[in-house]
Amino acid sequence: MLWGSVLRVLVLQAAWALAGGQVRYSVPEEAEAGTVVGRLAQDLGLEAGEAEARRLRLVAQGRRASVELSGASGALLLSSRLDREQLCAKSAPCALRLEVLLERPLRVFHVELEVTDINDNAPVFRVAEEALNIAESSVPGSRFPLEGASDADIGANAQLSYTLSPSEYFSLDYQGNNDGSASLGLILTKALDRETIPVHRLVLTASDGGRPSLTGTMELVISVLDANDNAPQFNQSVYKVKALEGSELGTLLVTLSATDPDEGMNSDIIYLFNRRVSTQVKEMFTIDENKGEIRLQGKLDYEEVDSYEIPVEARDKGSPPLSGHCKVLLEVVDVNDNAPEVWVTSLSVPVSEDASVGTVVAVLSVSDRDSGANGRVRCWVWPASPFGLEATFAGSYSLVLREALDRERVSEYELEVRAEDGGAPALRASRGLRVPVSDVNDNAPAFAQAVYTVLARENNAAGAELARLWARDPDEAGNGRVSYSVWEGGAAGGGAALPPSSSSWSGPGWRPASSYVSVDAESGLLWALQPLDYEELQVLQFEVRAVDAGEPPLCGNATVQLFVLDENDNAPALLPPAGSAPEAGPVPAEAAAAAGSGTLWAWAAWGAPAGQVVAKIRAVDADSGYNAWLRYELWEPRAKGPFRVGLYSGEVSTARALDEADGPRHTLLIVVRDHGQPARSATATLSVSLLEAAEAALAAAAASSSSAAAASSSSRAAVGAELAPGAASAATNVWLVVAICAVSSLFLLALVLYAASRWAPRAAVLSAPGPTTLVCASEVGSWSYSQRHSRSLCVADGAAKSDLMVFSPNFPPPPPGPAAENGSAGPSLPPLASSVVRVFENLLFCFSLFGRTIYLIHGSSVY
Repeated sequence: MLWGSVLRVLVLQAAWALAGGQVRYSVPEEAEAGTVVGRLAQDLGLEAGEAEARRLRLVAQGRRASVELSGASGALLLSSRLDREQLCAKSAPCALRLEVLLERPLRVFHVELEVTDINDNAPVFRVAEEALNIAESSVPGSRFPLEGASDADIGANAQLSYTLSPSEYFSLDYQGNNDGSASLGLILTKALDRETIPVHRLVLTASDGGRPSLTGTMELVISVLDANDNAPQFNQSVYKVKALEGSELGTLLVTLSATDPDEGMNSDIIYLFNRRVSTQVKEMFTIDENKGEIRLQGKLDYEEVDSYEIPVEARDKGSPPLSGHCKVLLEVVDVNDNAPEVWVTSLSVPVSEDASVGTVVAVLSVSDRDSGANGRVRCWVWPASPFGLEATFAGSYSLVLREALDRERVSEYELEVRAEDGGAPALRASRGLRVPVSDVNDNAPAFAQAVYTVLARENNAAGAELARLWARDPDEAGNGRVSYSVWEGGAAGGGAALPPSSSSWSGPGWRPASSYVSVDAESGLLWALQPLDYEELQVLQFEVRAVDAGEPPLCGNATVQLFVLDENDNAPALLPPAGSAPEAGPVPAEAAAAAGSGTLWAWAAWGAPAGQVVAKIRAVDADSGYNAWLRYELWEPRAKGPFRVGLYSGEVSTARALDEADGPRHTLLIVVRDHGQPARSATATLSVSLLEAAEAALAAAAASSSSAAAASSSSRAAVGAELAPGAASAATNVWLVVAICAVSSLFLLALVLYAASRWAPRAAVLSAPGPTTLVCASEVGSWSYSQRHSRSLCVADGAAKSDLMVFSPNFPPPPPGPAAENGSAGPSLPPLASSVVRVFENLLFCFSLFGRTIYLIHGSSVY
């Protein structure tokens, strides 16, 4: 059977084309739907099941819809019958070009499916019967052209041969020309005799070269005419003409010329299209009957029809009329009238910002309907970076990544694929692409400041907002979502907070920063966990860490220095009298009873001059600054009494000379008040007894002998009898001269050591973190305060009118090193200068004690 022979040539699979990676298959036309064309997945080298996993699919466009790809088996199947004549007409070979996509990774394969011809079309004549008029005067050998049959097949299936039914008057002439055209004619072999046989009926049979051969027939009805025995003759049997597509209507294509040797009406010629001309030709061209001019009346389009065959007949006006025949072959010349076309076959977006160079983003198809140079297309992408085009096959391009991406710099690219053909002038086309970039976690959170300085008042409420920290992460979604936490830091004892690296302070007195403050994980709000006490903590230094939600998470740190501001939350506290001891000697019974009730006791001699100090009220305030600056006021008695109190020194002295009219005892109510807002105060009661000079001297001697170790800080309440004016004055002057010389010498030595330390090479910056402590007030009421590091040296004797203040310089912390790691953060000086400075400090301290002793003896300040 026919199908048996057809199936023997089914599914001819070609090898890979090494240059382009192309698979070729062959299938005969008219194959049944479902016919397996080829095992594409196997031919592409895919394992079983890999075709479905990697989504092997066929890109169908236009005529390719008649072929489908089985997703499970990876086989290429026919989804409908293929008709080669409908697909390719007379073109040979007839091939369908398919595009196959394979994902993960994205690859493009090109499959060429050749549809082979089978002999399924028999030769067909245009008409079933053709009438011919032949003059009886026609001589034997005359040739009369016949219209041949057409066969829609190609190759051997379309090679026709003709046979004529037996006749003694006519034979068949069939000639094949080199240009592919064929000439079929009827040859007169014997002179005709109209009177014997007026009409001849012959059967013309056309057979193709298929196996088995198919045939078609046409009946020839030949009428024998008399008279006009010369037919017109063209000067060319074939006219070859070229015309540009898109030529204007009415363009003259060719002028035909034919001659007839007859005379009169038999030689008058008219030109007309042959009866075999197609309707398309009649609609496209016109012919002038008298001039033989063929003109254009339709639009030539090379992409639709590239050539025309126009059969023309020249007929005389004889009776019967005779005609000559020729063919006009019109070749349409292509012009660049079609712009390139760009299609996006596949687009893989978004593109990760960490995608490697060479990643395929899209697959594009580019074509131009023109031919030759007009159809050669050049493609590129604009802007040129970071993407580029790579040609993968004829008319196919891949859009690939050529540079690294950064979503934080550009989050989306607007690309334009541009195509230009090689015509003159060139035509262009473009296709826009939008390529978004997906984010990866490649940016750590960053604080606006490396160090944040925060001020907070003590006694703030728990949960009070201290500051708001913010870290920026340019990533998006979870990669840019930041959470905050207190990371490091703490405080030791009652001083300033330690730096996070001070691991040596993790002893019993060390408290982590997280016990004082907390930070909201989402908003970065820093708030206090408990009320802060300036007397316990002055500076708290810790780190806040910002971590994003990426994978893996990235983090950034910022240092927070929290300074606690002092509030006036401590009232002044009275100190016991200096030098009081059980061995203080005999005191009056009244004094002993008053001391037992919390009243301070002092005595003075009758006749003491105005301005003599009889006692000193001592008090301290745990606050700092103005909150700890104390002032003393005498509340009772309100009237003018014999005593007064120093506003800032607390010294109780005589306001005038004492006499017997003042009475033996005086009770004074003294209020100690700080300078805070609001001010806080404490009250002291002082009982002053007036004694005779001898009793006062004995009390003073007993007090001096019992408190000799604390003579520099004893109270001035025990005042002895007046010394001899001349001896006391001479002794005092000697000591004053010695003190002045010593102070001057020490001052000069300090200047020399300071100059030496300035010019000596320094190993490190002079800085020493230490706890912030109380700084004592001076008599004049001015305060000096070091923001971070200070220490005070206050002599225990309350009689001093001015206090010695020593400050540590407020330099930045030293760089980390071995000394810092061991917990030693003291100033670094040259060995000699450091030793001398320490000696100088000790001498200065001893001298201050000595000066206070001189002051007690003489009653004046020694500084």
